[in-house]
Amino acid sequence: MNPRLRTLGSKTAGPGRPVYVTGEIGINHNGDLDNAFALIDAAADAGCDAVKFQKRTPEICTPRDQWDIERDTPWGRMTYIDYRHRVEFGEDEYRAIDAHCRERGIDWFASPWDTEAVAFLEKFDVPAHKVASASLTDDELLRELRATGRTVILSTGMSTPKQIRHAVEVLGSENILLCHATSTYPAKAEELNLRVINTLMQEYPNVPIGYSGHETGLQTTLAAVALGAAFVERHITLDRAMWGSDQAASVEPGGLQRMVRDIRTIEAALGDGVKKVYDSELAPMKKLRRVPGVVAEAQSESGAQSGAESGAEGSERAEPVAV
Repeated sequence: MNPRLRTLGSKTAGPGRPVYVTGEIGINHNGDLDNAFALIDAAADAGCDAVKFQKRTPEICTPRDQWDIERDTPWGRMTYIDYRHRVEFGEDEYRAIDAHCRERGIDWFASPWDTEAVAFLEKFDVPAHKVASASLTDDELLRELRATGRTVILSTGMSTPKQIRHAVEVLGSENILLCHATSTYPAKAEELNLRVINTLMQEYPNVPIGYSGHETGLQTTLAAVALGAAFVERHITLDRAMWGSDQAASVEPGGLQRMVRDIRTIEAALGDGVKKVYDSELAPMKKLRRVPGVVAEAQSESGAQSGAESGAEGSERAEPVAV
């Protein structure tokens, strides 16, 4: 089996396979299950392979000195710890999300931010777990995720090459998918550094490489696919003007449909890298090419001249020319 292929539920991600496209819902549902259903529907309608959420245990993930800090929210002024609970789904909500995704024929998984969240997600048959860039240095979390035996998708934003290498060692390279990312919301084009995708491919030859984007617009995500990203994740929203820190760097339903459509066109256009003459080119060749060339390949059914028929003097000394 190709060592750069990874199983994600019933699908496989990696070179030569369709790009695995994930709509990152995160907490853009704002704690509203109807919003979550609408985002799942938007991703399914666009042709995404999966949607992703974020799962936290608020008391673990929120620093104690921030619990009682008050902030204004759409639900009134409340403490930060109360806000964290307000936007966090529990088991009943995830059971409903699981059922809705099955109905729509789309997978879901999440980024657990603590070990208790890993145990929570293991109650479901998720295709993978995701490590948020902020959690890349959390060895305890990485070891817990490795122990699940599921594919682990690791985002590499805000991380140094040394930190990435250490995380890969903790997780083990045989069951991970690495994602290049820049952890700014939204990220500037000049800070996306998409060529890191190729750097990671060279550094980790047995690991599929993907892209987790936080920019505005779609062009740069499509460029990541052209560079070879086998997995793509973008935040999605019902409306970029909605309340929430991730909404502005998210893609609305119409943009999501265009993005998936264009990803499929790009992966079809990339081909296999082997230069060939297509059957569709034979008629234009016959009509437009006046000189066959030093070597003309035999076209058994098209009646094209063979190299021997071209009869060019000194052809025995000529090197074959690929067409």
